Amino acid sequence: MFKAGLVGLFLMATVAEANSPSVSLRPVTRADTLAEDLSKLAPRSSMRPRTRSTRAERRAAKAARKNPQTHFTSDGTQLVSICRDPDLFGLPVGRVPGKLPGCGVQNAVKLYVVSGVKLSSPVVMECDTASAIKSWVENGMAPAVGKTGGGVAKLQVAAGYACRTRNSRPGAKISEHGKGRAIDIAGFHLQNGDKISVLSHWNNGSYGRILKNMHRSACGPFGTVLGPESDRFHQDHFHFDIAKHRGGPYCR
Repeated sequence: MFKAGLVGLFLMATVAEANSPSVSLRPVTRADTLAEDLSKLAPRSSMRPRTRSTRAERRAAKAARKNPQTHFTSDGTQLVSICRDPDLFGLPVGRVPGKLPGCGVQNAVKLYVVSGVKLSSPVVMECDTASAIKSWVENGMAPAVGKTGGGVAKLQVAAGYACRTRNSRPGAKISEHGKGRAIDIAGFHLQNGDKISVLSHWNNGSYGRILKNMHRSACGPFGTVLGPESDRFHQDHFHFDIAKHRGGPYCR
């Protein structure tokens, strides 16, 4: 009878343990341990093969890493620092012969970017002209615009090098455009997508005030500064050139 009592107590304890929610009687399988181990072996990146880049793309990427100011033309040609100035980017051109007497440029460059600001179309010019544009962009244009629209992203170029007379009038003197010493600017594209137009905004609100400050600040870096109030030929753009006048800069 004593042995029967002990067997009964043992069976009661076993049943109680089996019914306890904190203890599982399910046997541990190999799959339980493998699931955790296999998760550690999963690749951290995609196993899909990468598309191989071209040699030109790799060269361009390497150049961009070395110089964050690397720029390219629309056809992928890498621009270089020109006029011995790290803020002027373009391409060397060399001698540009003139079709008319008095035209032409001896050591021309083609300017694409000045102090981080792009030109809507590249302009052939002398290095002295490029340097004057840089001085005005940094010390005149940029302060005039300030933080408006995030600043200027691109200059809307109306004209650059052109072998012609002043205002294309017959018999007139050769324009500074025909010597690579001038640029015409019709507007300014802002970082936020807005555009300041010389034609539309000269007398129009805050953009008009910005344009007038730009125009005023160009007198000094350039020898000639013409705008909408100068004559009928400049209603829609600024004309800047580096001609030297006896009485100092001519600004209208």
